[in-house]
Parts: sequence; structure tokens; C-alpha cells
Amino acid sequence: MFRFSGIVRAVAVATVLALAAAACNANDRSAPGGGGTAAAEQGGTWHILTTSKEISLDPAKSQNLGISSIHLVLRGLTSWKTEQGKAAELVPDLATDTGQMSDGGKTWTYKLKPGLKYADGSPIVAADIKYGIERSFAPELSGGLGYHKSLLVGGDKYTGPYKGGQLASIETPDDTTVVFKLNKPYGDWPWIVSMPAFSPVPKKADTDPAHYGEKPVASGPYQVKSYTPGSKLELERNPNWDKSTDPARTGLPDAIVLNMGLQPDVVNQRLIADAGDDKFAATTGTSVPAALIPTVNGNPAVKARVATSPSGALQYLAMNTKRPALANPEVRKAIQYAVDKQAVQVAEGGPEYGGEIASTLITPGIDGYGKYDLYQAPPAGDPQKAKQLLAAAGVSNLNLVLAADNTTGLGVAQAIQQGLKRAGINVTIKPLDSEPLTDLITGNKPDFDLTVSSWLPDYPSALGNIQPLFASSEIGNGGYNISRYSNPAVDSAIAAATAEPDRTKAAGMWGAVDKQIMADAPIVPLLYARNAFLHGSKVQNFYLSAYPPYPNQLIVGLSK
Repeated sequence: MFRFSGIVRAVAVATVLALAAAACNANDRSAPGGGGTAAAEQGGTWHILTTSKEISLDPAKSQNLGISSIHLVLRGLTSWKTEQGKAAELVPDLATDTGQMSDGGKTWTYKLKPGLKYADGSPIVAADIKYGIERSFAPELSGGLGYHKSLLVGGDKYTGPYKGGQLASIETPDDTTVVFKLNKPYGDWPWIVSMPAFSPVPKKADTDPAHYGEKPVASGPYQVKSYTPGSKLELERNPNWDKSTDPARTGLPDAIVLNMGLQPDVVNQRLIADAGDDKFAATTGTSVPAALIPTVNGNPAVKARVATSPSGALQYLAMNTKRPALANPEVRKAIQYAVDKQAVQVAEGGPEYGGEIASTLITPGIDGYGKYDLYQAPPAGDPQKAKQLLAAAGVSNLNLVLAADNTTGLGVAQAIQQGLKRAGINVTIKPLDSEPLTDLITGNKPDFDLTVSSWLPDYPSALGNIQPLFASSEIGNGGYNISRYSNPAVDSAIAAATAEPDRTKAAGMWGAVDKQIMADAPIVPLLYARNAFLHGSKVQNFYLSAYPPYPNQLIVGLSK
């Protein structure tokens, strides 16, 4: 449900970034405008270069962020609005507001705006919202974000509209009203209804569910013109999209073309060259590799076309608290000081491209983030302090196994290994392929002491930074509490913050939980990882926020 990588660097981006392109004026992260100096104009064709070979616009199957390409075709009850230098804002989309809460946070009611239409001119009605959500429960349409499946009353047993009838906890008393009945208070519900599964799907159009995503009924500013699997997806204007009803999308380009199946080096070299149609192009998740950094930095014109995010996923060192060597929190605190975060930063490309050194669980750009450091040390660590803590704990000859991805994780693993060695901690690196590594650290036989991972929430809430990684319920069975951390007091605090409907109050509660967990030291925050992407010289309105650390495709424009 949240973005996860079993090793280092960004998140599970292959699918996400196929529809979440990135680029802007890279190196002045606070400069207004982004994506260059010329103004974006109405018209033109925006080209997205992606390594992905498959793209589905089926909302039931989608895990895409609220600023990605699927939301150019499909609208939801709410949506995301971004401005450079500001946190993402939740805004009403098809709905008149972000939701009316009742029953202590267990009932949410939405009213649709008047006059909403699909591309064919037919009206968007509440029953279409209900049906779109219901089909996301169908086993044959699995793979999408599933928060609502565990929150809606009866969702745990519902099997979708094809075999299971209707879900009673979604009510549509008339054509403009949708009512959701939850099994517990959930303050983040207004963010949940911005997810793809809450896009309207007319039942009469769902005649071939397996292929619905190839040409879904459009409610956003664009509709599918053509789709050639593995090669190209072309979007054209939706003639019945009404900008006056849509606070999230600008609909500037006349057309959008996703060029698929490209090799990463081809994507970067084309964008560096900035020739022909590539002046109007952007990469879709192909980050600037370390090997290209000298080339990019050596050419001011190219460097000006790199988009970097102020922050992003939290990269961290997880310590398996169930292993005898790491069960003592004083040992884990020693490791906090022993780690050389600066060496990790260098291994990831330095501060400009790799990210800023981290000390918190909640990441910048998320409500609840507050800068603090319980284990203050120089960027390279304090091995002497680590030695003192180990001696006080009566620990010597500490030998640990670090499970690492054998393709992308070894550089950071070696930086961790060398940093801990200075404090007398011996680390053996256990290289694994990505899938076996994920199975190991999320499974029920966690034969490892340390591992490096990254995490990015699916929407801007501190719940996503905390609950999946530190709730006792997320240990094993594929859960992402890979440090196996369990604290009943923390579990209670997580439950209370999750239920709090007042987002300002909830943010303060999450900030307190952050510090409560770090006092037990189950992980070492390493970096607030940055994303860095190239784009063409005619692409405008591209900027990367702290969250989401990708450009908002809903507002992209082009200059002539």
C-alpha cells in the first residue's frame, strides 16, 4: 500500500513512475515557476519517455500517486493540488468539498458538483463512483491501492460486483450523494478518496473488465486516443471536461504521448541532447545515474534541466530487534552513533542528488514533520561515543549480518559496514536478489540483523511514515515492520492518531509518536532521498516538492 524498496534508493517505482514523470528547473529548488523561464501556453504535445513496457489506466488496478498520468484521464472525489515550496493540498474534485464527517469519524458523505460529464457527454452520477469502488474488490482486478478494502464495513468479505453483488457500506441515496460507512474512525479518509479506485466507472461501460484500462471512460481533461502495448499511449482532449469544476488540473497540452519500453540510458541521452520532439519531453522515473552526474554538472544548459526534489523517501537502516544481538536498545543506540551517514550520502550521489542526512521518521513535506535529532553526531558519525555505549552495555565482539540487494544496494551496504567497523562492530554483507531479499526481511524467518530500505507514503500523511513500519501488526507475513519493533504504548499512540479527524491535531500526535519510537532506536534514519530527473527545454510547470517528490503532471504545460 505504501511505496517500499527492500534495499536502498527510492521506492517501488517501476509502475508508479511509468505514470509519474518528473522534471523541472533542477538546481534552484525554491525558484518559482519551475521547468524553465518561459511561460507555459495552451497547446502542443507533451512527450513522456518511460522505461515501462505496460501501462494500465484501470483505476481498480492502479497504485499511482495523486499527481500522475492516470489522473489526467480519471477524476476522483478529491484530488491533490501542489505549489512549489508548499505541502500538497487536498482539494475537492468531483465532490463539492473534501467530505462531511459524522458518527465520530465512521461516516463520510460527499455531494457531487452539478453538470459533471464524461467524454461522451453522459452525466457522472453517484452510482458510478460506487460501482468503480466495488470493482476494485474483484480478485481479477487486484493490484490497486487497498486502504478502503479494510476500512469499509463488510469490505473484508466482499468479492466485487461481478460475483458479490453490491457493497452495502457505500450508499447512494440519489444521483449526487455518496455515503461511506467505515468500521472505525479514520481521519485520513478524505485523502483515501483521492486514490484511483474512487474514480467513476459506468457499469454499462464495464463489459470487458480485463481490458477496461486500455480505454477507460474519461472524466478528466484527456481521453485515450490509441494504445499500442509496449510501445505508445496517446491521449487527446476530452471535449466535455469543464475546467471550471476542476481545481487540480490545467489541461494545457493538446495531446500527451507516452513513449514506452525505452532503455534508461536512451532516455537520459535523448533528454541531454534536447533535439526535436525531445524538447517537449520528460523522463518518467529514469533518475540521473551517478555516471552521468559529471556530464550534467559540466554543462550549465543541461544542469538547468534537471529536476531535483528537496526531499523524498526515507532511506533507513533497519535493525532486527528480535535478534539477540540487537534486542538491547542501548546497542541499537550505539549503532545510531556508529553509522557514517556522510559516506552513505556520497554513495548515493552526494547531497545534491542523493539527499539530505535524516534524523526523523516523518519526512519533510508531511504534516507532523519536525526537525530534531535524538542522537546528535557529526555527519560521519561518532564511533567513540558508540564504543562507550557498547562498553556500558557490556557488549564486545559484536558481529552482525547485513542483508543487501546485490545489484543496487552494495555501495550503501559497504558504507554501513565500514562505518560500524570503526566502533568495533563487524558486519558481514549478505547479498541477495531483490525478490528473495524482500521475502527474507518481510517474511516469518528473518535471518538477518540489518538491512537498508526506503519508504514513501502513498499520500501525504504521517500515518504512512509510521504505521506500516512500526505497528506490531505489520511484523512478518509480508508486512513492512522489518525491524520487528513492538511496543504496546506505540501501538496505542498509532491507533489514537489514526482515528483523530482533526488533521492539525493528528499531525502533532504523529510528531510525538515519531520521537517515542526513535527513543527506542529500532532504525537509523539515513537520508531524505532526492529524486533527480531530466526534461526538455520546452517543458514548463515542472517542479518537485518534498512530497510528492515527483512533478505534478496535472499542471504541466509547454512553451513554444
